[in-house]
Amino acid sequence: MSATPYSPSAAMHPWPAPSLPGRYGMVGASTSMHRLFAQLERIGPHFRTALIAGETGTGKELVARALHDLSPGAAGPFITCNTSALVETLLESELFGHTKGAFTGAVSDRAGLFESANKGTLFLDEIGEMPLSAQAKLLRVLQHHEVQRVGSTQARKLEVRVVAATNRDLRPLSALGQFRQDLYYRISMVEIQLPSLRMRPDDIAPLAEHFLAQYAAQYGKAVRWIAPDAMDAMEQHTWPGNVRELENVLGNAVMQAQGETLALADLPPLQPRLLPAATGATDDPGLLRLQDVVHRHVQLVLERCSGNKLRAAELLGISRSTLYRMLDAHALPMAFPERSQAVSAQG
Repeated sequence: MSATPYSPSAAMHPWPAPSLPGRYGMVGASTSMHRLFAQLERIGPHFRTALIAGETGTGKELVARALHDLSPGAAGPFITCNTSALVETLLESELFGHTKGAFTGAVSDRAGLFESANKGTLFLDEIGEMPLSAQAKLLRVLQHHEVQRVGSTQARKLEVRVVAATNRDLRPLSALGQFRQDLYYRISMVEIQLPSLRMRPDDIAPLAEHFLAQYAAQYGKAVRWIAPDAMDAMEQHTWPGNVRELENVLGNAVMQAQGETLALADLPPLQPRLLPAATGATDDPGLLRLQDVVHRHVQLVLERCSGNKLRAAELLGISRSTLYRMLDAHALPMAFPERSQAVSAQG
Protein backbone atom coordinates (compact mmCIF):
# COMPACT_ATOMS: atom_id res chain seq x y z
CA MET A 1 0.00 0.00 0.00
CA SER A 2 1.05 3.57 -0.44
CA ALA A 3 0.08 6.88 1.03
CA THR A 4 0.54 10.50 0.10
CA PRO A 5 3.22 11.68 2.56
CA TYR A 6 2.49 14.57 4.87
CA SER A 7 3.84 17.83 3.52
CA PRO A 8 4.29 20.79 5.88
CA SER A 9 3.67 23.04 2.88
CA ALA A 10 0.10 21.78 2.58
CA ALA A 11 -2.54 23.89 4.30
CA MET A 12 -3.84 20.89 6.24
CA HIS A 13 -3.48 17.13 6.10
CA PRO A 14 -6.85 15.41 5.80
CA TRP A 15 -8.12 12.24 7.42
CA PRO A 16 -8.80 9.74 6.15
CA ALA A 17 -5.72 9.57 3.97
CA PRO A 18 -6.12 7.65 0.69
CA SER A 19 -4.39 4.73 2.40
CA LEU A 20 -1.92 4.10 5.17
CA PRO A 21 1.30 2.18 4.57
CA GLY A 22 1.97 -0.92 6.60
CA ARG A 23 1.11 -4.55 7.20
CA TYR A 24 -0.02 -6.88 9.99
CA GLY A 25 -1.62 -4.10 12.02
CA MET A 26 1.57 -2.04 11.98
CA VAL A 27 1.79 1.34 10.26
CA GLY A 28 5.04 2.24 8.51
CA ALA A 29 6.66 2.81 5.15
CA SER A 30 10.27 3.42 6.25
CA THR A 31 13.11 1.23 5.05
CA SER A 32 13.47 -0.32 8.50
CA MET A 33 9.78 -1.30 8.57
CA HIS A 34 9.91 -2.79 5.07
CA ARG A 35 12.92 -4.79 6.26
CA LEU A 36 10.95 -5.94 9.31
CA PHE A 37 7.92 -7.02 7.24
CA ALA A 38 10.17 -9.00 4.90
CA GLN A 39 11.88 -10.72 7.84
CA LEU A 40 8.53 -11.69 9.38
CA GLU A 41 7.32 -13.17 6.10
CA ARG A 42 10.51 -15.23 5.75
CA ILE A 43 10.49 -16.72 9.24
CA GLY A 44 6.78 -16.79 10.13
CA PRO A 45 5.99 -20.10 8.40
CA HIS A 46 8.96 -21.90 9.97
CA PHE A 47 9.88 -20.64 13.46
CA ARG A 48 9.38 -22.57 16.70
CA THR A 49 10.94 -19.99 19.02
CA ALA A 50 11.74 -16.32 18.41
CA LEU A 51 13.09 -13.40 20.41
CA ILE A 52 11.88 -9.85 19.80
CA ALA A 53 14.15 -7.13 21.19
CA GLY A 54 13.40 -3.44 21.28
CA GLU A 55 12.77 -0.42 23.43
CA THR A 56 9.55 -0.04 25.39
CA GLY A 57 6.68 1.02 23.16
CA THR A 58 8.08 -0.22 19.83
CA GLY A 59 5.27 -2.73 19.21
CA LYS A 60 6.70 -6.08 20.29
CA GLU A 61 3.28 -7.67 20.85
CA LEU A 62 2.13 -6.61 17.37
CA VAL A 63 5.19 -8.31 15.91
CA ALA A 64 4.48 -11.44 17.96
CA ARG A 65 0.90 -11.48 16.65
CA ALA A 66 2.20 -11.09 13.10
CA LEU A 67 4.47 -14.11 13.57
CA HIS A 68 1.51 -16.09 14.89
CA ASP A 69 -0.69 -15.08 11.95
CA LEU A 70 2.03 -16.12 9.50
CA SER A 71 2.67 -19.47 11.19
CA PRO A 72 1.05 -22.85 10.47
CA GLY A 73 -0.64 -22.46 13.89
CA ALA A 74 -2.46 -19.27 12.93
CA ALA A 75 -5.84 -20.93 13.51
CA GLY A 76 -4.80 -21.81 17.06
CA PRO A 77 -4.81 -19.57 20.15
CA PHE A 78 -2.51 -16.61 20.73
CA ILE A 79 -1.83 -16.38 24.47
CA THR A 80 0.11 -13.56 26.16
CA CYS A 81 1.94 -13.48 29.48
CA ASN A 82 3.80 -10.53 30.99
CA THR A 83 6.35 -12.38 33.07
CA SER A 84 7.36 -9.24 34.98
CA ALA A 85 3.81 -8.80 36.29
CA LEU A 86 3.77 -12.12 38.17
CA VAL A 87 5.53 -12.87 41.43
CA GLU A 88 7.96 -15.77 41.35
CA THR A 89 5.74 -18.06 43.45
CA LEU A 90 2.87 -17.74 40.96
CA LEU A 91 4.78 -17.62 37.68
CA GLU A 92 5.44 -21.36 37.41
CA SER A 93 1.83 -22.21 38.19
CA GLU A 94 0.63 -19.64 35.64
CA LEU A 95 2.90 -20.98 32.90
CA PHE A 96 2.89 -24.71 33.57
CA GLY A 97 -0.32 -25.26 35.53
CA HIS A 98 -0.77 -27.11 38.82
CA THR A 99 -2.58 -30.02 40.40
CA LYS A 100 -5.05 -29.92 43.26
CA GLY A 101 -3.20 -29.59 46.56
CA ALA A 102 0.13 -28.69 44.95
CA PHE A 103 0.31 -25.65 47.24
CA THR A 104 -1.89 -23.67 49.58
CA GLY A 105 -4.85 -22.37 47.60
CA ALA A 106 -4.61 -24.94 44.80
CA VAL A 107 -8.17 -26.23 45.28
CA SER A 108 -8.40 -27.88 41.85
CA ASP A 109 -6.34 -28.94 38.86
CA ARG A 110 -5.54 -26.04 36.58
CA ALA A 111 -3.99 -25.91 33.11
CA GLY A 112 -1.21 -23.39 32.57
CA LEU A 113 -0.69 -20.97 29.72
CA PHE A 114 1.44 -23.45 27.79
CA GLU A 115 -1.45 -25.90 27.66
CA SER A 116 -3.86 -23.08 26.80
CA ALA A 117 -1.61 -22.14 23.86
CA ASN A 118 -1.38 -25.68 22.50
CA LYS A 119 -1.51 -25.71 18.67
CA GLY A 120 -0.92 -21.96 18.73
CA THR A 121 1.53 -19.38 20.06
CA LEU A 122 2.57 -18.26 23.55
CA PHE A 123 3.95 -14.73 23.83
CA LEU A 124 6.24 -14.22 26.85
CA ASP A 125 6.76 -10.49 27.33
CA GLU A 126 9.63 -9.07 29.41
CA ILE A 127 11.36 -12.42 29.56
CA GLY A 128 14.50 -10.73 30.90
CA GLU A 129 12.65 -10.33 34.22
CA MET A 130 11.90 -14.06 34.56
CA PRO A 131 13.43 -15.66 37.71
CA LEU A 132 16.24 -18.14 37.09
CA SER A 133 14.24 -21.01 38.63
CA ALA A 134 11.44 -20.52 36.10
CA GLN A 135 13.99 -20.12 33.30
CA ALA A 136 15.27 -23.66 33.96
CA LYS A 137 11.78 -25.12 33.65
CA LEU A 138 11.03 -23.05 30.57
CA LEU A 139 14.19 -24.37 28.91
CA ARG A 140 13.08 -27.94 29.57
CA VAL A 141 9.67 -27.26 27.99
CA LEU A 142 11.30 -25.79 24.89
CA GLN A 143 13.76 -28.67 24.58
CA HIS A 144 11.32 -31.54 25.08
CA HIS A 145 8.03 -29.97 23.87
CA GLU A 146 6.24 -31.12 26.98
CA VAL A 147 5.02 -29.53 30.19
CA GLN A 148 4.71 -30.86 33.71
CA ARG A 149 2.20 -29.21 36.01
CA VAL A 150 3.37 -28.11 39.45
CA GLY A 151 2.73 -31.03 41.82
CA SER A 152 2.48 -33.61 39.02
CA THR A 153 4.88 -36.18 37.62
CA GLN A 154 2.94 -36.55 34.36
CA ALA A 155 4.43 -34.90 31.25
CA ARG A 156 1.99 -33.54 28.67
CA LYS A 157 3.12 -33.26 25.06
CA LEU A 158 2.51 -29.90 23.45
CA GLU A 159 2.84 -28.20 20.09
CA VAL A 160 3.40 -24.55 20.96
CA ARG A 161 5.36 -21.82 19.25
CA VAL A 162 7.00 -19.46 21.74
CA VAL A 163 7.76 -15.80 21.08
CA ALA A 164 9.71 -14.02 23.81
CA ALA A 165 10.23 -10.28 24.06
CA THR A 166 12.58 -8.02 25.99
CA ASN A 167 13.62 -4.39 26.22
CA ARG A 168 16.96 -5.44 27.73
CA ASP A 169 20.08 -6.84 26.09
CA LEU A 170 20.10 -10.46 27.25
CA ARG A 171 23.66 -11.18 26.13
CA PRO A 172 25.44 -9.24 28.91
CA LEU A 173 22.83 -10.50 31.39
CA SER A 174 23.66 -14.07 30.44
CA ALA A 175 27.38 -13.34 30.76
CA LEU A 176 26.73 -12.05 34.29
CA GLY A 177 24.68 -15.12 35.20
CA GLN A 178 21.44 -13.11 35.47
CA PHE A 179 19.87 -14.88 32.51
CA ARG A 180 20.51 -18.49 31.53
CA GLN A 181 22.85 -18.61 28.56
CA ASP A 182 21.41 -21.91 27.29
CA LEU A 183 17.91 -20.43 27.37
CA TYR A 184 19.10 -17.33 25.51
CA TYR A 185 20.55 -19.49 22.74
CA ARG A 186 17.34 -21.51 22.61
CA ILE A 187 14.95 -18.56 22.26
CA SER A 188 17.19 -16.45 20.02
CA MET A 189 17.44 -18.91 17.15
CA VAL A 190 15.39 -16.20 15.44
CA GLU A 191 16.06 -12.70 16.80
CA ILE A 192 14.12 -9.67 15.61
CA GLN A 193 15.43 -6.21 16.50
CA LEU A 194 12.74 -3.53 16.41
CA PRO A 195 13.71 0.03 15.43
CA SER A 196 12.89 2.90 17.77
CA LEU A 197 10.52 5.57 16.45
CA ARG A 198 13.33 8.15 16.37
CA MET A 199 15.15 5.87 13.92
CA ARG A 200 12.18 5.92 11.51
CA PRO A 201 10.93 9.53 11.52
CA ASP A 202 9.22 9.07 8.14
CA ASP A 203 6.64 6.92 9.93
CA ILE A 204 5.58 9.60 12.41
CA ALA A 205 3.10 11.27 10.04
CA PRO A 206 1.22 8.11 8.97
CA LEU A 207 1.17 6.88 12.58
CA ALA A 208 -0.24 10.23 13.70
CA GLU A 209 -2.93 9.97 11.02
CA HIS A 210 -3.77 6.45 12.16
CA PHE A 211 -4.16 7.43 15.83
CA LEU A 212 -6.06 10.61 14.92
CA ALA A 213 -8.71 8.56 13.12
CA GLN A 214 -8.81 5.93 15.84
CA TYR A 215 -9.40 8.34 18.70
CA ALA A 216 -11.67 10.67 16.75
CA ALA A 217 -13.97 7.70 16.15
CA GLN A 218 -13.62 6.48 19.75
CA TYR A 219 -14.45 9.88 21.27
CA GLY A 220 -17.00 10.88 18.66
CA LYS A 221 -14.97 13.97 17.74
CA ALA A 222 -15.11 15.77 14.40
CA VAL A 223 -11.35 16.34 14.18
CA ARG A 224 -10.08 15.28 10.75
CA TRP A 225 -6.97 17.37 10.17
CA ILE A 226 -3.54 17.91 11.67
CA ALA A 227 -2.20 21.46 11.43
CA PRO A 228 1.26 21.70 9.81
CA ASP A 229 2.95 23.21 12.89
CA ALA A 230 1.49 20.42 15.04
CA MET A 231 2.87 17.79 12.66
CA ASP A 232 6.24 19.58 12.57
CA ALA A 233 6.40 19.46 16.38
CA MET A 234 5.66 15.74 16.39
CA GLU A 235 8.23 15.03 13.69
CA GLN A 236 10.90 16.90 15.69
CA HIS A 237 10.17 15.18 19.01
CA THR A 238 12.59 12.51 20.26
CA TRP A 239 9.81 10.04 21.28
CA PRO A 240 11.61 8.19 24.11
CA GLY A 241 8.39 6.20 24.64
CA ASN A 242 8.22 5.33 20.94
CA VAL A 243 4.91 4.47 19.26
CA ARG A 244 3.12 4.03 22.60
CA GLU A 245 4.04 7.59 23.57
CA LEU A 246 2.85 8.89 20.19
CA GLU A 247 -0.46 7.08 20.63
CA ASN A 248 -0.93 8.57 24.11
CA VAL A 249 -0.12 12.07 22.82
CA LEU A 250 -2.63 11.77 19.96
CA GLY A 251 -5.32 10.31 22.21
CA ASN A 252 -4.98 13.24 24.60
CA ALA A 253 -4.74 15.80 21.78
CA VAL A 254 -7.91 14.55 20.09
CA MET A 255 -9.78 15.04 23.38
CA GLN A 256 -8.48 18.63 23.54
CA ALA A 257 -9.15 19.49 19.88
CA GLN A 258 -11.99 21.81 18.93
CA GLY A 259 -13.61 21.54 15.52
CA GLU A 260 -11.98 19.68 12.65
CA THR A 261 -8.34 20.71 13.19
CA LEU A 262 -5.87 19.33 15.69
CA ALA A 263 -3.75 22.37 16.54
CA LEU A 264 -0.29 22.72 18.04
CA ALA A 265 -1.89 24.02 21.25
CA ASP A 266 -3.72 20.69 21.61
CA LEU A 267 -0.42 18.84 21.99
CA PRO A 268 1.48 18.56 25.28
CA PRO A 269 4.96 20.17 25.37
CA LEU A 270 7.26 18.10 23.14
CA GLN A 271 11.04 18.04 23.38
CA PRO A 272 12.59 18.84 19.97
CA ARG A 273 15.48 16.77 18.69
CA LEU A 274 18.64 18.73 19.52
CA LEU A 275 22.04 18.84 17.90
CA PRO A 276 24.80 17.43 20.12
CA ALA A 277 26.77 19.72 22.37
CA ALA A 278 30.02 21.32 21.23
CA THR A 279 31.94 18.26 22.37
CA GLY A 280 30.59 16.53 19.29
CA ALA A 281 29.42 13.58 21.38
CA THR A 282 26.06 11.98 20.73
CA ASP A 283 24.56 8.64 21.65
CA ASP A 284 22.76 8.41 18.33
CA PRO A 285 24.58 10.07 15.41
CA GLY A 286 22.05 8.58 13.02
CA LEU A 287 19.64 11.33 14.09
CA LEU A 288 21.82 14.02 12.47
CA ARG A 289 22.08 15.10 8.88
CA LEU A 290 25.56 14.79 7.37
CA GLN A 291 25.90 18.57 7.06
CA ASP A 292 25.12 18.91 10.78
CA VAL A 293 27.83 16.39 11.66
CA VAL A 294 30.35 18.25 9.45
CA HIS A 295 29.30 21.58 10.95
CA ARG A 296 29.81 20.38 14.52
CA HIS A 297 33.08 18.63 13.81
CA VAL A 298 34.64 21.61 12.05
CA GLN A 299 33.52 23.85 14.89
CA LEU A 300 34.99 21.46 17.45
CA VAL A 301 38.37 21.25 15.69
CA LEU A 302 38.59 25.03 15.38
CA GLU A 303 37.82 25.48 19.06
CA ARG A 304 40.41 22.88 20.04
CA CYS A 305 42.95 24.70 17.86
CA SER A 306 41.98 28.05 19.41
CA GLY A 307 40.98 29.32 15.97
CA ASN A 308 44.28 28.44 14.26
CA LYS A 309 42.90 27.68 10.81
CA LEU A 310 46.13 26.27 9.39
CA ARG A 311 46.41 23.77 12.24
CA ALA A 312 42.68 22.98 12.01
CA ALA A 313 42.98 22.32 8.27
CA GLU A 314 45.92 19.97 8.91
CA LEU A 315 43.93 18.01 11.51
CA LEU A 316 40.95 17.83 9.18
CA GLY A 317 43.16 16.69 6.29
CA ILE A 318 42.08 19.53 4.00
CA SER A 319 43.65 22.70 2.61
CA ARG A 320 43.14 26.02 4.33
CA SER A 321 41.20 27.33 1.31
CA THR A 322 38.85 24.35 1.58
CA LEU A 323 38.39 25.11 5.27
CA TYR A 324 37.48 28.72 4.46
CA ARG A 325 34.90 27.51 1.93
CA MET A 326 33.43 25.19 4.57
CA LEU A 327 33.27 28.03 7.09
CA ASP A 328 31.36 30.07 4.57
CA ALA A 329 29.05 27.23 3.53
CA HIS A 330 28.15 26.31 7.12
CA ALA A 331 27.93 29.93 8.30
CA LEU A 332 30.59 29.36 10.94
CA PRO A 333 32.38 32.39 12.36
CA MET A 334 35.60 33.24 10.54
CA ALA A 335 37.14 34.69 13.69
CA PHE A 336 37.91 32.57 16.73
CA PRO A 337 40.00 33.61 19.75
CA GLU A 338 43.30 32.66 18.16
CA ARG A 339 46.65 32.38 19.89
CA SER A 340 48.68 35.48 19.01
CA GLN A 341 51.82 33.45 18.34
CA ALA A 342 49.97 31.14 15.99
CA VAL A 343 48.47 34.04 14.08
CA SER A 344 51.79 35.84 13.63
CA ALA A 345 53.72 32.72 12.73
CA GLN A 346 51.18 30.89 10.56
CA GLY A 347 48.56 33.45 9.50
